[in-house]
Amino acid sequence: MDIRLLTSVEDLTAYDLRVKSHPQGQLWQSLEWKKYQEALGRDVRIYQDDQSSALVVIDRTAFGLSTWDVPRGPLTAMDNGQLTMNNVLEYIVSEARKDKSLSVYFSPLKPIVHCPLSVVHSVRHEQPQATRIIDLTKSEEEILAQMHQKGRYNIKVAEKHGVMIEQSQDIDAFYELMKKTSERDRFGKHSKNHYGAMLKHLPGAFLMIAQHDKKPIAGLMGVLWNGLGVYYYGASSHAYRALMAPYALQWAAMRHCKASGYHSYDLFGIAPPSSDSSHPWVGISDFKAKFGGQVIEYPPEREIVIRPLLKTLLSLKRKLFR
Repeated sequence: MDIRLLTSVEDLTAYDLRVKSHPQGQLWQSLEWKKYQEALGRDVRIYQDDQSSALVVIDRTAFGLSTWDVPRGPLTAMDNGQLTMNNVLEYIVSEARKDKSLSVYFSPLKPIVHCPLSVVHSVRHEQPQATRIIDLTKSEEEILAQMHQKGRYNIKVAEKHGVMIEQSQDIDAFYELMKKTSERDRFGKHSKNHYGAMLKHLPGAFLMIAQHDKKPIAGLMGVLWNGLGVYYYGASSHAYRALMAPYALQWAAMRHCKASGYHSYDLFGIAPPSSDSSHPWVGISDFKAKFGGQVIEYPPEREIVIRPLLKTLLSLKRKLFR
């Protein structure tokens, strides 16, 4: 089959329609995501043949090396609920070799069958293996009723203490909260420019700030895309933890998505139900469970290692000199 790199306005417009109508189409394979990743300085390519397509995000690293990522893709033909792989992924791997890529990552929503390539499970946690989806077609009363009792209670606690939620463009306030959250919970944060680029360059992105006595105490970044609202980043001040602002923020985000005509709200990432207490998302999973919703599981992210020796050496360098 003829595999093409899409560049023309006509091809990209047709691709946009395809992604938004495909049963497995997701934000991370969209033109909106392409625009955002390019604003971060990454190379983004879209390959397509008669049956399949794949948006690839290329991240450059030291010594001219790169990693290629197909987030929530490729999008291929469906066969009994599974994705039938053809030569699109093989072509991407061949192009990645020319680009001095260390690995190609891919994470479709359904299992891929008949893949001729040698793949291994990825150790990254870029795309969640499970999530919770809230049905926004229900009334607000029904959405609250399906939450855990503690979730409803904590939303009321925030309201009782006068926590105010407003949409904002104040990336500085959000980043200060994110720095505190990162230090407290010991996870890596992005640069302020990263969060700012999402708000500025990702269509549908929104920021909500929770305030108490006009002081920012928590923040939430989300995205509206093709009927789905996605919670992406959250941050909060530990000093105001008793006010339960993160609960009020999630409820405000759900109401915002519902009022915008969106049918679902994705809490974006929990530890898979079968995982043990060592999973890095166990703590956030307990928080998200308070909002109810349906638990959805996906196949784990896969990796095709192209240059195993170089990848090992680069990993050692980063550990020794970070």
